[in-house]
Amino acid sequence: MAADDPLHPYLDPSCGVDERVEDLLGRMTLPEKVGQMLQLDARGDLEDVVLTRLAGSVLHASPERMLEAIDLVGRTRLRIPLLTADDAIHGHSFWPGATIFPTQLAMACSWDPGLLEQAARATAVEVAATGIHWTFSPVLCITRDLRWGRVGETFGEDPHLIGELGAAMVRGYQGDGLTDPTAVLACAKHFAGYSETQGGRDASEADLSRRKLASWFLPPFERAVREGCRTVMLGYQAIDGVPVTANGWLLDDVLKGEWGFTGTLVTDWDNVGRMVWEQKVCADDVEAAAVAVGAGNDLVMTTPQFFESAQEAVARGLLDEAAVDDAVRRVLRLKVELGLFEDPRAPDAERQRAVIGSAPHAALNLEVARRSLVLLTNDGSLPFEPDGPDAMPRTVAVIGPNAHDPQANLGDWAGASGQVDWMPDGHPRETVETVLDGFRAVVPDTWTVTHARGADIEELLPDPDGPTFPDGQPRPPVSSPAPVDADQVAQAVAAARAADLAVVVLGDTVALTGEGCSTATLDLQGGQVALLDALVDALEGTGVRLVLVLLHSKPNVLPPSALRASAIVEAFSPGMRGGRAVAELVLGHVDPAGRLPVSVPRHVGQQPTYYNQVRGQHGHRYADLTQEPQFVFGDGLSYTTVDWSDLALDATELDTGGTVRARVTLRNTGTRPAHEVVQAYVADVVTSVTWAAKELKAFRRVTVPPGESLVVDVQVPVAACTVVDASGRRVVEPGEFELLVGPTSRDADLLRVPFSVRHPAPDPAGAR
Repeated sequence: MAADDPLHPYLDPSCGVDERVEDLLGRMTLPEKVGQMLQLDARGDLEDVVLTRLAGSVLHASPERMLEAIDLVGRTRLRIPLLTADDAIHGHSFWPGATIFPTQLAMACSWDPGLLEQAARATAVEVAATGIHWTFSPVLCITRDLRWGRVGETFGEDPHLIGELGAAMVRGYQGDGLTDPTAVLACAKHFAGYSETQGGRDASEADLSRRKLASWFLPPFERAVREGCRTVMLGYQAIDGVPVTANGWLLDDVLKGEWGFTGTLVTDWDNVGRMVWEQKVCADDVEAAAVAVGAGNDLVMTTPQFFESAQEAVARGLLDEAAVDDAVRRVLRLKVELGLFEDPRAPDAERQRAVIGSAPHAALNLEVARRSLVLLTNDGSLPFEPDGPDAMPRTVAVIGPNAHDPQANLGDWAGASGQVDWMPDGHPRETVETVLDGFRAVVPDTWTVTHARGADIEELLPDPDGPTFPDGQPRPPVSSPAPVDADQVAQAVAAARAADLAVVVLGDTVALTGEGCSTATLDLQGGQVALLDALVDALEGTGVRLVLVLLHSKPNVLPPSALRASAIVEAFSPGMRGGRAVAELVLGHVDPAGRLPVSVPRHVGQQPTYYNQVRGQHGHRYADLTQEPQFVFGDGLSYTTVDWSDLALDATELDTGGTVRARVTLRNTGTRPAHEVVQAYVADVVTSVTWAAKELKAFRRVTVPPGESLVVDVQVPVAACTVVDASGRRVVEPGEFELLVGPTSRDADLLRVPFSVRHPAPDPAGAR
């Protein structure tokens, strides 16, 4: 095109989005259209990806390959820019030195949407500087069975909490809109019901009715769509025999139809191919391509044969080219909205130097880590504080296999967690503060910090089924429990006996968490239980305080010795600054503020364990064990005590358009600030279908100064007091309800007040 020729409309930023998209679509051949529906792995042959298969999107591009891919686009006929994506799940996972925040499960312990929005905003700023347009986050799956390997990627077990935290991250990622150069596309995943596993096994058949989906699993996704989330990713599972990739009701009728989702839907890794080689519901790749496009998929992740197969499906009449056009429109719309035709948002080295791992982001990361910690038990030993400027020196022994393991801090989807090959050593060591690092940095200069490993967790063995899956992806190693090492235990006991405070840090490893890494047990693995038993026995009666820090991806079932510790601190993979946050908490530099977003069982046989169980079973216990979890949803202690009283409603009779308005008084009876989460649950007394005994409907973080009282307002829209009826409709059923308000979901901790809901009276002016 000559310099003075008019721009084609698709290249003219003064034209409207729809005009530009339709103009470009009209110029495209079928191969170019199908190529735009492909998202391929940039670690492969980039010339094949960009020039032969004409891929519209790439993922897992190393810093060097990102620039190569952008250059190759300039050699294509229409020079349609790439959408670049990666798994920046809790920070820019695979960019050396980027800010790695606590995992989603850890961040959920903050119960603070505003804080998570800030973390997502910081992540977006770093991600955008590296040339990536799209992060596969937030995860909106509901934790059900804790054996599932991906629990740490979730926000826990409650749909309302998940929806609010997910919406906050969508706002943070997408910033002021897609024209914002620091915005990245958010992605709600895994749509939908992926976490309803069988036996905790990843990607298994999800035993879900449409009503059950609508009741619990769909609301967080609808919340994200209403917040403006521009992309949605599918799960791997099948529901009632239909792979989610082929589920036209879920994808077209619900997501795109009922909810009006106008963004882009992407499959998960090789979902289309898996319908042939694993789920075996399609005879060949041509049939799979036709089924996937017909069901409403827009972008097909890492199924390269889709390029030929979709074209063949059109040629055979199995697939209407109009369906391809509909998908391509959604892909092109994102590219136009992002302004990629004017600026492909290539990596910016100067910007990277300014923002990647910046001091403000590190400070925010520390605050998120502090707020992610949950104090589960405390016999009064914490905070372990110096007694004043003239206090005698103390010794702190930091013990355990996760006390000084940087990857344990970061968890999955970060650095050396195994998903990419360009960071074999993980993030730079100096960017991660382990628990040992944290105590060394935080204790007074006159104190001594010692260290003993005490136990190993695992030995990694090759998978007996071979090094790769049928699609060529590498199989992860098998984790085998490490044997108890008596010498290691003895060294740890000696270190603890010589100390004033013993901090033992136990948990899991990346081999025991993540995609394809579900566990058959929830016990602490290897020599960890033997270590804890020995420490508790050895320190009994000595005056040495023992603090157990659980630094892991998901809850473990605890041995009896754990409950004999002076205190237990929950630290779900707390990120780069997590070790310092733990030390600050133990030493009283900060006050506990976290609350559990997930229930912790006493035994793996209690699975699934979650608070909002449906009413109707016989009894409330097993014959051999209580059903009460070890720690309940919403649990968490402070370094003070708070009295809750005087729950009162403004009105006890409301119509379906009203709002339940209440007040509750919190009185801090201690000497330190109380950081409380006011949790409001609703119980529908009689329902037309079986329903949960109670559901979280609102929450609010407050701080109560020492010795003071605070009256907290609570509001719940009546429109939120719903059930999904037998026909699958979400409705408010008039009748009697209870509002329950307190610091946890435990019935004994909740104040109760009744209210009733009626249909609004007919409008007399409209009567005939």
